Amino acid sequence: MAGLIRREDIDEVRSRTDIREIVEGYVTLKSAGIGSYKGLCPFHDERTPSFHIRPQMGTYHCFGCGESGDAIAFVMAMDHTGFSETVERLAARVGYELRYEQGSGPSREEKGRRQRLIDAHKIAQEFFERNLYTRGAAEAQKFLGGRGFDGQAAQRFGVGFAPQGWSNLLKHLRDRGFTEEELQATGMFSEGRRGLYDRFRGRLMWPIRNITGETIGFGARKLFEDDQGPKYLNTPETQLYRKSQVLYGIDLAKRKIAQGKQLVVVEGYTDVMAAHLAGIETAVATCGTAFGAEHIKIVRRLLGDDGSGGEVIFTFDGDEAGQKAALHAFQEDQRFTAQTYVCVAPDNMDPCDLRLRRGDKAVRDLLQAKRPLFEFAIQVTLKDYDLHSLEGRVRGMRAVAPMIASIRDRALRPAYARRVAGWLGMDPLEVERAVAVAGSAPPPEPRERPEARRPERDDAPRPEIEAPDPRDPAARMEREALEVLVQTPQLIDDSQWTVLASARTRYRMHRELLNGVLAAHARVEARPGGEWVNTIRAHAHEATHGLLAQLTVAPLPASSPEQLGRYAAAILNRLLGQELVAQKADKMAELNRLDPATDRDAWQSVQQELMRLEMRRRELFEAQ
Repeated sequence: MAGLIRREDIDEVRSRTDIREIVEGYVTLKSAGIGSYKGLCPFHDERTPSFHIRPQMGTYHCFGCGESGDAIAFVMAMDHTGFSETVERLAARVGYELRYEQGSGPSREEKGRRQRLIDAHKIAQEFFERNLYTRGAAEAQKFLGGRGFDGQAAQRFGVGFAPQGWSNLLKHLRDRGFTEEELQATGMFSEGRRGLYDRFRGRLMWPIRNITGETIGFGARKLFEDDQGPKYLNTPETQLYRKSQVLYGIDLAKRKIAQGKQLVVVEGYTDVMAAHLAGIETAVATCGTAFGAEHIKIVRRLLGDDGSGGEVIFTFDGDEAGQKAALHAFQEDQRFTAQTYVCVAPDNMDPCDLRLRRGDKAVRDLLQAKRPLFEFAIQVTLKDYDLHSLEGRVRGMRAVAPMIASIRDRALRPAYARRVAGWLGMDPLEVERAVAVAGSAPPPEPRERPEARRPERDDAPRPEIEAPDPRDPAARMEREALEVLVQTPQLIDDSQWTVLASARTRYRMHRELLNGVLAAHARVEARPGGEWVNTIRAHAHEATHGLLAQLTVAPLPASSPEQLGRYAAAILNRLLGQELVAQKADKMAELNRLDPATDRDAWQSVQQELMRLEMRRRELFEAQ
């Protein structure tokens, strides 16, 4: 049994350990005067640095949360290790041999558990790296070459190959003296009826390292068709590896992140490699989980996020999974003080594919096309709504109003309210009012996606329909058009009936009655008389029956069949003209939502449709 470490040895380790060097493995430090440094506290969330160290004194103190101590206490708190194990690790770091009272030092089996796991991962990484250059690794070599990575790139990132077979790594680590309990604790092995066997077999291997560069887990990519496992397989949660607290590539990127005040979040291991090789050395990736609060703590400490600037750029695919990831990132946006952005590559390519097809410069140029995260999240949210209908636009506005209200820079909110109004084809003042209301209200409940909403029952009570405002010129025009449809349906030609089917009205009362007219046209011959009116009544909303009765007896301003024909044509042309104006507004909103640089074909198509609608509108105007 190991004895107690002698007190004088503990003091010697403490005095020989450079606390600044230890702390800088976790926190970006800045000078705070002669012999003093400061940074964001790793023990609590803060926006301005209150964590100070004095290397000459060998101590740290946070004026925000009160945490303080020496290098030993710091490592114990950050790595969750016991006192003796921590002292042993620091002694090994400075090359000091410890002495023990009431017993000898720990044997190989009694070494600190964490260090033994670190040793096992280091040996495993070396094992995988060596196997990448064997004959059995031909598929792994082919995969890397096909992604544009050579041997030098593989060495830079420690990429390796887990050979096929059930016990290659297991035997290798057993031969190095690791016990069954230690092997189980690494997460590199599974257990069956016959005992332990290799978790990773016939796969390309990436070492996952913590911020100090220690390998704590692996990510593995399937290479062979007979592999029944998932495409990517990671180390399970262990004492060392917690995926919510790990960013792949952080060990390589941390210095550049601190220097450039920039962090780029990509989606996978090959994307990190491609970004670094293209010159974006601030790229990292999550390991099989969404970018969350624990990741943000790491990022903020590295950025030295004290209000002096900095940016976090997310790269997402434009597909549904990428959009979902963007919305999740937006939900965490308030935890940053750095500005957050999104980049979506052309044709939804990831950085690895982009580099492969278009070269390193294209990857660097991708960052130049960044746009604010909240703008991207707003556009993704609006895709859930039918923006071709008034109801859909209103629901879309209500959904994104809280998002606009949450923009940290208050000066940007009115500008984005106006931009969203352009996307929706709505009055900017209406959107600004919705944003103001959302900003003063408590946070809304999580919104269900449209497909998850329960459909309305046919027998559900409908809201009462308001009567149109008689002072509104649009209300008068719509009423006059309905008078013509009710009294003289025989004057309407087939092309006009076709357009009427999609015509919109400003007032629901008029829309409901028009629905009844269209239903009647589909069932009986369109000619004046009781059958026509009764069929309309049978298929129109009950609330419109009084209006229908009025329209059947309203006098039309015409004294001859010729005048009646001209009047009917003119009033219907006005209604159709209103519809064309509404369609133009829809197309303008759609045009505003498109980016001519990335959606050129769609943008040109909408432009052509706008020209067609305008020509049609002019024809109707000249016919009046």
